[in-house]
Amino acid sequence: MKTLKDINVIDKRVLVRCDFNVPVDNNGEILDDFRIVKSLPTINYLVKEKAKAILMSHLDPEGTGVADSKFSLRKVAEKLSEHLNMPVAMADDCIGPEIENQSSAMKGGDVLLLENLRFHKEETHSTSLGQADEEFAKKLSYLGDIYVNDAFSVCHRNHVSIVLLPKLLPSCAGLLLQKEIENLNKVLYSPERPMVVLIGGKKVETKVKFINKISEIADWVIISGPIKKEAIEKKVEFLHAEKIIGPEDNLDSYGLDEKSVKVFCQKIMQAKTVLWNGPFTKFEEKKYEKGTFDLAKAIMESRAFSVAGGGETIEFLNKKGMINKFSWISTGGGAMLAYLSGEELPGIEALS
Repeated sequence: MKTLKDINVIDKRVLVRCDFNVPVDNNGEILDDFRIVKSLPTINYLVKEKAKAILMSHLDPEGTGVADSKFSLRKVAEKLSEHLNMPVAMADDCIGPEIENQSSAMKGGDVLLLENLRFHKEETHSTSLGQADEEFAKKLSYLGDIYVNDAFSVCHRNHVSIVLLPKLLPSCAGLLLQKEIENLNKVLYSPERPMVVLIGGKKVETKVKFINKISEIADWVIISGPIKKEAIEKKVEFLHAEKIIGPEDNLDSYGLDEKSVKVFCQKIMQAKTVLWNGPFTKFEEKKYEKGTFDLAKAIMESRAFSVAGGGETIEFLNKKGMINKFSWISTGGGAMLAYLSGEELPGIEALS
């Protein structure tokens, strides 16, 4: 798989698939710019190399194909401009003759952000590989000379900008996607031991494949109370069950009992590699946040190679000012679990 620095981008129109699917309030104001910040190394590199950077993303998890001003990327363009300390032009759409003219008129070092890809329903309907989807991919391809995927967090999606577009242009991985793969591969293929994995949240059926795969590698897998409870109720049998531990008490609680916290922290403090996905308590309420906070603190103090991911995990670490204390924070939630489960991600396959 080629990476960005393998390709000459000087004076080329470089079409970059980013993930700017950031949380917004009812007025479209950005609540957390973590994903925007993570995209900056690739964008800054393109600006420095005098490329014409054309950025594209979605905003809105539903993908209804309806333009909604709340999910316009205009606020993202403003935030990007602040971070880059330079103007970022905003397109009115992501395809069409006017946008093609706008991309052709760019100069080296310019940055243009296309409007929300999911304002076109074809973006999310590529599993059928129908003619409409292929036409949408072609129209996007007219805007660039090179395609760069820097959106690891949607690489598990079979969407036009992820799987069809790279077939139409010379393609490579962006700096963020490259870093994601490098850091997750450290966990998957060459972890320092002992290795401890923490899997929070709920919905055991969505995580059983990951738990079974990662328990082949890890020395200990710590699961949350809700996952343990669901596994018992649904009679889920984990492979390598001897490595898997969960809370002893209060499986219905939003909190985490002190005895379990102590056991979990002892395992973490011995670890040389820690992987964490999903909170262990209802941290949004102050009276329940302590258990998740104690686990995060133990990970930091362990000095292990630490990787965390998932929207709620990132939200918690941001809230507590801990996000820079981890070795790597993945932008992916579902994509991270899929990759570490050994699945082939369509977005990465498309670049190969």
